[in-house]
This record gives sequence, structure tokens and C-alpha cells, in this order.
Amino acid sequence: MTSTLYFRKNSIKTSLLIISQCIFVLTFIGCRKLLEVNAPTTTISAKNVYTNDQTAAAALTAIYAQISASNLIGTNLNSVGFITGLSADELTLYSGYADNQLKAYYQNQIPVDVSAFWSVIYNEIYISNAALEGLNSSNSLTTAVKEQLLGEAKFIRAFCYFYLVNLYGDVPLILGTDYNQNKVMFRTPKEKVWQQIITDLTDAKSLLSPYYLDGTLLNKTTEHVRPTKWAAIALLARSYLYTRDWKNAETQASETINDGIHSLDSLNKVFLRNSNESIWQLQPVNLGANTEEPKIYIIPTTGLSATTPVYASLQLINSFEPNDQRKKNWLDTVRSSDSLYYFIYKYKIAAVTIGEDPKEYNTVLRLGEQYLIRAEARAQLDDYAGARSDLNAIRQRAGVKESAINEKMALLESIYHERQVELFTEWGHRWLDLKRTKLIDPVMGIVTPLKGGIWNTNQQLFPIPPYDIIYDGNLTQNPGY
Repeated sequence: MTSTLYFRKNSIKTSLLIISQCIFVLTFIGCRKLLEVNAPTTTISAKNVYTNDQTAAAALTAIYAQISASNLIGTNLNSVGFITGLSADELTLYSGYADNQLKAYYQNQIPVDVSAFWSVIYNEIYISNAALEGLNSSNSLTTAVKEQLLGEAKFIRAFCYFYLVNLYGDVPLILGTDYNQNKVMFRTPKEKVWQQIITDLTDAKSLLSPYYLDGTLLNKTTEHVRPTKWAAIALLARSYLYTRDWKNAETQASETINDGIHSLDSLNKVFLRNSNESIWQLQPVNLGANTEEPKIYIIPTTGLSATTPVYASLQLINSFEPNDQRKKNWLDTVRSSDSLYYFIYKYKIAAVTIGEDPKEYNTVLRLGEQYLIRAEARAQLDDYAGARSDLNAIRQRAGVKESAINEKMALLESIYHERQVELFTEWGHRWLDLKRTKLIDPVMGIVTPLKGGIWNTNQQLFPIPPYDIIYDGNLTQNPGY
């Protein structure tokens, strides 16, 4: 896929101005299953793109392609899963690696001029805002298509703000494309950002189809690449968990667990294309490609290099209980230069085969997380039997002994541990879990010196790009930068 988005990635101001003038040029080469109709191949104004179902659907499809091709996705050396895995205690960086930026994240010594995600995520938000404005002003779309697209745009905006508020804290809450208003935005308190996330997801839940839809948005499909009602509910359950609304977290997770569509898969099937467990996946953008994760995680027999510079940390390896099948199925080993390395092996297919359909998609939301969300919420609500039942559903699949814990703090600690060994290197879960459970200071206070750095609690938030602070005089930097 080749996509041209007419804005500069390192400037909020430029992004806003350009997106308010045009949507994008998009040419899809390999997204056949995701988009059954042809995407627009010429510049389309925001006014014209929402005059018919076909171009409107293509506009939203472009957002997923952009996420899949951007640093946000968990499939490259600058992705949220990779960077936060380095910053936390999941990955060890090859000592001979020369990239100072990755070293900075690894050692928790991030310079102020490094901005891995800020601009990328805001670009997605601006496209979502433009889509919402265009859809709301359109009177010519099929009702079902319009509702689905409104739900998708709100879902994506909530998904993006989820990562912004967790990585940066208070952030500008931008809900439109008016350049004059947005160029001087202040940072919005994170509580209000969370309110908007929950509002968007609640709206998306009521708008999105309960079925997976093809590119026309009128027909069911087996492809799990467009958000459904269940994707909105799954992210809503996570958002309630993060905001400590235990009852709503339990309720929303229960809806997904009981939806009759998704089910826990065997360990070797979880990350396959359209797996039973996947709630929302991102399709590879290149023809014949699977996900990019194997290319950066699977260490060849020739050893570590600039393209595969990490291996599983001792903290991760030692976190598995005896007989845990996740260590066998989701990690693998290679011997190189008389050293044995464990590497991440959730995604297993690195090759690109032109003409063949991919076998693995990047799994963003999955049912296993929902069981752990409900387990934690139930434990917080003193429903220990219910919490153990959910926890043991995940443990049984992994082949480890069922938990019989009946004490609140011990049960919560067991659930936190289960999240560590179940969700490692997936979309930043470990880093964000350490932060929200207030374990980041004690854990990183031990781990960071082992990586050659010095831990300071300010480092749990990433720095805001200085050029945006300069351009927008109302923005302030995070403490410690």
C-alpha cells in the first residue's frame, strides 16, 4: 500500500491546516479483503468524499492503513509495543546496538527532542475528526453505512486518546479541525480526556455493527479488521479498568466474553488471521505480507543485529511458572556465539510471499485480555470466586495450576502477574500496567540500573516534542524534561 497524507508528521499545526483542506491520496495495492471496493486514487476534498458510501468507506479504511503503517502499530522498531517493552522490563537491548534513541528508551533516559508517538497519534485524531465532520454534514449516505462510519471514527479517536493520555498525561483534547482554535490548545486534564474516551466508546458501541463487515459496510465478512460493537465494548472495558470504575469494567468485559462470537483459542492460534479470540486486528498493508513483528523479534542463527536488536529479558523469562506453555509457545530460543537467547515468538511468520494471503494479522484487542479485566474488576469488588474463575480460564489454557487464592491483595498480585505473562509485548500493556497499578517505581527502580540507567518517577511520562511547545505557546512540557 502506498498512502500519501498531505501533512508533515512533526507538526500539529501543519497537520490541522492540511487535513481541513483535503483528506488524502490513497492507493491500495494489497488490502483486498479489507476493502472490497476501489479506494480513491486522486485528491478528494472533505466535502466530496462523503457524498457516497464508496468513497466514505474508503476514507475510514485509510485510517486503519495509516495506523498499520505508522509507529503506533506494534510491528516496528519505533512502535508502541516495542518502545514500551524496552522502557519496561520485557526486552533486553543488544549491547552492540548503535541507535542512541532506542538506548534512551531502554535506559529510561529519554532526551526531550525524542517524540515517538505524539505526532503520529494526533495525525490519526485529526483524520478521525475530519471524518466525523464530513459524516455529520452528509445527507447522502446510506443510514447503516453512515452509522457504522461514525462509530468507527469515534472508536479510532478514543483508541488514539487512550494512548496519548497514558503515555503523556494531560494532553490537548482536540475534537475538530478548526486550525485557528486548535493551534493554541492548552493541555486538558487527563480526567476530561478519559471522559471523552468513554463518551466516544459509548457512542461507538451504539453505532457499530455487531458483525464484521466488508469494505462496502453492507455485507458480513470473516475478516476481523473493521471495528465492531464488540471492539468498542472491549476498549470501553479497558478504559473503565484504567479509571478504576470496577463495576462498569466488569459489566463491559462480561458483554464481550458472552457475545457468542469470540472464544479463547489454543495458544498457537491466538495471533492467526481472524482467530476466534481476536476482537480487532490490523491487516498488513503490503501484498503477501504477514505482520512485521517476526522481523524484529525472531533472532536468526547469525545472531543479534541492527534489524533484530532485542531479546527477552531475564525479568520476563523468569516470570513464567514451571510448565507454563506460553513460555514454550510464545518464546523461542536460538544459540549464537555460544550464547542462548530467548526471543518473542507470538507471531511466527516473517516471510512475504507474493500472491499468497497472509496467515497472521496484528491483534490489537483479544478476548484473553477481557477475562483478565473482569478478573481484576471482580477482585476489586470482593468477588473472589468470580475473579478466580476468570483468572483460571487463562491459566488453564496455559497449562499451569489453577489459583485457589482467597485474599484480595494476593489475588490482585496474581492477576497482575498473569497479565505480565499473557500480554507481554502487546500494545504497551506491561508499561501501562506498571503505571496504573503504581508498581512502576519499585519495579523500575530495580530494573533501570541493570540496564545502565537511573530511574526517576518523572520518566513514566514521555516528553512532549519541543517544536509543538514552541509553535503553541500554551503547551507545557512534562516534569523532568
